Amino acid sequence: MQPVPAPLPHHLHSKGKIILYSGMPEIQKPNAEHFTRRVGLFTLGTLISRLGGVIRESVFAYLFGAGLATDAFNVAFRIPNFFRDLFAESALSAAFVPTFVQTRRSADEKTAWRLAANMFNAILLFLTGFVLIGIIFAPQVVKVVAWGFRPEPSKLALTITLTRIMFPFLLFVALAAWAMGILNACGSFFIPAVAPAVFNILSALFPIATYTVFVRHGIHPILGMAYGVTFGALFQFLIQLPRLRSFGYKFQPLLNFADPALRQVFIRWLPMVLGLATWQVNFLLNTFLLTFLPQGSVTWVSYAYRIQHLPAGLFGVAIGTVALAQFAQTATARLNREQFLHGLNLVSVLTLPAAVLLFILAVPLVRLIYQHGRFTPTDTTLTAQALALYAFGVWPAAAVRNCAAGFYALGNTRTPAFVALLVVALNILLNLILMRFIGFRSFPLAASLTQFLNFGLLFFLLTRRQPDLLDRHTITVLLRSLISALVAGLLTFILVRIYEKFIPVNQLLTQFAEIIITSTLGIISYYLLARLLKLHEVTAALNALIRRPPG
Repeated sequence: MQPVPAPLPHHLHSKGKIILYSGMPEIQKPNAEHFTRRVGLFTLGTLISRLGGVIRESVFAYLFGAGLATDAFNVAFRIPNFFRDLFAESALSAAFVPTFVQTRRSADEKTAWRLAANMFNAILLFLTGFVLIGIIFAPQVVKVVAWGFRPEPSKLALTITLTRIMFPFLLFVALAAWAMGILNACGSFFIPAVAPAVFNILSALFPIATYTVFVRHGIHPILGMAYGVTFGALFQFLIQLPRLRSFGYKFQPLLNFADPALRQVFIRWLPMVLGLATWQVNFLLNTFLLTFLPQGSVTWVSYAYRIQHLPAGLFGVAIGTVALAQFAQTATARLNREQFLHGLNLVSVLTLPAAVLLFILAVPLVRLIYQHGRFTPTDTTLTAQALALYAFGVWPAAAVRNCAAGFYALGNTRTPAFVALLVVALNILLNLILMRFIGFRSFPLAASLTQFLNFGLLFFLLTRRQPDLLDRHTITVLLRSLISALVAGLLTFILVRIYEKFIPVNQLLTQFAEIIITSTLGIISYYLLARLLKLHEVTAALNALIRRPPG
């Protein structure tokens, strides 16, 4: 007689249905509506986080403007941030989440949590050593990355100091990504998505709290921003621990590199490092090239990129994150066609109107967020130019995340890495050619253009492997979304012109009202046009987002 299994913990049930893993009944397969609702929950958390990021950027621009100190900070932050995608968010999630899900499915809960503990200890050991090396050799690294700063010793010295302060950020954000990956695999998306808000809030509060004190003691006040980044990343990790414990995680003092599951994570991770390292090298090379352009160029491009990351993070990252977790639960030798195509449809209906609004509202957005204190109207104009060019890349960047999630769920991390090599090579070539003619504007333009190539290659290779992913309806959704977004964008542009003709936008309240009024009417216009064109995905998405999913 078979022994009666112990009752499952409460969090493994949903309305009486067991939803996890073998040894138990089969995983509940999420449908398109479930997928959309999870995207909505992740998007809500990300929205809260991004709003915190907007506050942080506003504080940064108000206190420091665009000049020597901000260029030094942006270059210094890019160095640990270079390694973040390699050792943390993108690579770690894509390699770890499918392995963790498969371990829970094929083994048991205890084995899966042992893998999680093993992974935590491996990250802690390796990255602690790596961070110490980075702090010690910061001068050598900065002198290479910021070669154009060499004629200005004070700027170079400040960049080195900031780099040393922010290097521990890498360790803490990697641990935060580890926690996020586990929670996503367990079906929890809101807490991991909102956790970066803690990072953003602390990054904003530290420079405010320390500015006067640092100035009084002869310390450069921008160091407060660097300390905020480091401590913010630490608390981004800590805030996720209670939710982790609710799923059953407990710290275990073990480190077993011979564990087959841990080795599988590393096998999946290594090809990804090649692809992500390629992108990050491209990022650093762009920084290197920007240091030779007029002062403020690094800051203008960095500020524009961060605003562009608002819709990219809200929709692109949300869809990619949920897709990876969902694909991993259902993928065997083939992707779930319904889930994959639904992800692409969501990319179209959500990111195309966002991209058009970003383009139309570039100047009002930059003016509202940054044009305070030392940030001048000229800085606003130049940052807005970069932002408008970044807007063209919002849709393909989000579509790339959906395609890449498909490859990762199938255990194929090599193809995205190979494609990244080709795309980055073209990106560097475009920057070298275009920067002679359009200066800093070449960087957002090249980034957007190469994202289209990135998506095209990934989608082509994925459909060669699985031809049924080609779908006429998905093309129809894309075209109808584009038409609706463009017409709504034209109406928004007219509204902006009318608003600015009759209402002065030299006060924070009127600037804020301009964004709220024009974007709201633009979104309503898009929705009505989508209904007129029978774009049912928009209505279905709204209906699904209203109802919170389990977990």
